[in-house]
Amino acid sequence: MTSTADHVATIDQLRVRDFPAQRTADGRVASGPGFHVADLRVSEDFWDADLTRVEEVLEEFEAELGVLDQVLTLRWGAPDVLDLTDSLERSGMGEPVPPPLDTLCGYVPELRVWRVDGRWVGLGVGQGDRELPFQLLVAIGEEGTI
Repeated sequence: MTSTADHVATIDQLRVRDFPAQRTADGRVASGPGFHVADLRVSEDFWDADLTRVEEVLEEFEAELGVLDQVLTLRWGAPDVLDLTDSLERSGMGEPVPPPLDTLCGYVPELRVWRVDGRWVGLGVGQGDRELPFQLLVAIGEEGTI
């Protein structure tokens, strides 16, 4: 299991990494023009899990998100909360949604967002479907894209 320090190190590495000209995926990091998205932690899947186990894992992931939120808030101040419902609705109607929100809105309900050094850093917990794993992720993008 990774630690909060590991998560912060990953965030710091991605904050300074150049954005590629085309979409790429490398391990747990997906990148494209103007963004990076990385899984900080991924749970098991829940194909045969009971609801109690699903709730336990969700609580773990939300607690881990809370700790990261506190660490980054000490560093950069309080985050904004970006509700991705509007992006999901626009995507569902075939309207354009900028990356990486076009992908994230399908499984992450909201991001906690800090604006730092010309980029934004967003943290969230998502799950693509009830049977799929939970993901604690970080998204980093160019300022002005959200």
